Amino acid sequence: MKVAATPAPPLKTGDNQNIIHRSWFRCINELHLNPGEKPAPHVETADRLSQSCERIGDFLNVARAGIGQLFKQAPDVGYVLLTDADGVVVDSLGTDCWGDSLGEAGLLAGANWHETYAGTNGIGTCIHERTALTCHHDEHFFAGNISLSCDSAPLFDATGNFMGVLNVSALPTPTSHGNYSLAAYLTMFYSQVIEGASFMRHFRDCWILRLGTASELLEVCTDMMLALDRDGTIVGATSTALRQLGGDPSNSQPQHGNASSLADRHLSEVCSCTPDEVWNMMRTQSTSERHVLTTADGQILCASVVAPRTVARTGKPQSRATTRSDYSALNELAGDDQRMTHLLDHARRLVDKQVSIFVRGETGTGKEVLARACHLSSERAGKAFIAVNCAALPETLIESELFGYTAGTFTGGRGKGKKGLIQQADGGTLFLDEIGDMPLHLQTRLLRVLSEREVLPLGASTHVPVDLTVISASHRDLRKLILEGLFREDLFYRLCGATLFLPPLRDRQDRSHIISRLLEQESQKLGNCPHIADDAMELLMRYQWPGNVRELRNALRFALAITDGPSIHAEHLPFEIRFPGAAASGAGGSALLDAPQLWETHSPPLAETDANDPAVKLRACLRQNKWNITAAAAELGLCRSSVYRQMRRFGIVPPTHI
Repeated sequence: MKVAATPAPPLKTGDNQNIIHRSWFRCINELHLNPGEKPAPHVETADRLSQSCERIGDFLNVARAGIGQLFKQAPDVGYVLLTDADGVVVDSLGTDCWGDSLGEAGLLAGANWHETYAGTNGIGTCIHERTALTCHHDEHFFAGNISLSCDSAPLFDATGNFMGVLNVSALPTPTSHGNYSLAAYLTMFYSQVIEGASFMRHFRDCWILRLGTASELLEVCTDMMLALDRDGTIVGATSTALRQLGGDPSNSQPQHGNASSLADRHLSEVCSCTPDEVWNMMRTQSTSERHVLTTADGQILCASVVAPRTVARTGKPQSRATTRSDYSALNELAGDDQRMTHLLDHARRLVDKQVSIFVRGETGTGKEVLARACHLSSERAGKAFIAVNCAALPETLIESELFGYTAGTFTGGRGKGKKGLIQQADGGTLFLDEIGDMPLHLQTRLLRVLSEREVLPLGASTHVPVDLTVISASHRDLRKLILEGLFREDLFYRLCGATLFLPPLRDRQDRSHIISRLLEQESQKLGNCPHIADDAMELLMRYQWPGNVRELRNALRFALAITDGPSIHAEHLPFEIRFPGAAASGAGGSALLDAPQLWETHSPPLAETDANDPAVKLRACLRQNKWNITAAAAELGLCRSSVYRQMRRFGIVPPTHI
């Protein structure tokens, strides 16, 4: 058994000073750093940052909820940072009022605060010491960091592994440690909250015993917990529980991984109770019921029991209606790309866990394809999969489309009313694409659907229950939208039970697999199966694919339509793939649009009759308006959503589309 470690009690002033002194000694004598220097923040590459996020993916989802709550409690105190075990900032939250000074101070995602790069500081020193600390003003090693005041606490997962650091940093800082005690307290408190949530999630198949001295506060206690198997044997413990029940109570420091005093011991051996009393306590039917336990040293503790999610309160396993092992829909989405393999492994574990999945990725990376594959790999595969593009639906119609309406609600509406898309997904999966574009007033109604599992059609007075899994997606940063007041924070946490990051096509190592798979799919529609010649494959592999998988599919459709032989060669590919430099040479890729001579040199002229073709007419209008959708819609007398629909229908992708 390992132990989920929580931060030590607040350090005494002398303890904190000793930690800072030890760090300065390391920086000078071991790292050979110069305190008078003002080095720029060490910023990792986007790929390195992505690897950090993926490596701690499950824990990161829990921690992000914690930093959101921490920032709400202390928005004026500082900027909240979350790092991995190497000191790389993987998430941050704060206001934008400091502007460029945030980047200069290294308070943004990607910055590495390890002592090797930043000397003595709240994050790097916390990584080395594995304890909560404060690094205030000139306690920082480098002169360039003395304007900062930082409070940090280490984060450990449910099995005692060090995961990273929770940090509050401030630029406009107070003048003394005493004035900053609130930030220090909140940092340690929310590190306990994060680790407690991780402990509960990791041991969700066990009985969780919450312990405390105050009966009224047990519902929110997350620091002192035990995990028990069905026989009442201890299989997990937080460090606070270890100190209180199995270690030296006078030792305030966590003993990470040293759980020998509790490992595999029955609860009756640790507390004064019989095995039968333990069994009866574990069969408790209500989490509000309280029990009293006495420790070996005579301390009286209150206890409440949380039953496992997958085991009935009687101790007998709950049987699932069906068990699926067919993940072929997910398996087909990747070749040998390590990031995608890791993502799909997470997806297979999540599909039937009643966790709302949020898919983050650039436009065209295949977010809906991934969502549909999750649905087909779940127990709901035989039910409906309803996809809703929140950006494409006009704001005046999205409410009636989502929630439906009763008879007589609208003039010109269906006489019998209409069942909304949410209700149509009952029993299956609802996919909300581009959720960041949903109007704010509808987010409140959607939140009720997710929390209460019921929907109220327009014009109705009775709620209709719905049973569905929700998968949402966006290319936008929802956290930034929250700060801008454009997205509800409570809805964010409902939707983002787990986040899957889809990498862009240009960064994937399995592009040849994707090309072959898409070519096979598109060839079947046309009844032919040409081979991709080496010259064409070289161009396809070298191209950066700003439109991602969607642009690749359109390029292959173009090539299949052009070629008459058994092979696709370079000359059969679209112009922008054969001559990517021409498309990227101007600002925003506009050189291609402004160089008709170049286009005419390498592409056959359109026939006279082509000018009347709707697709040709739309493409010409978009080019004339520099791919400004609003301007093109005004010229054509259409709304923007209609232009987007026609673009999808004709397979038109802007050369600068991301």
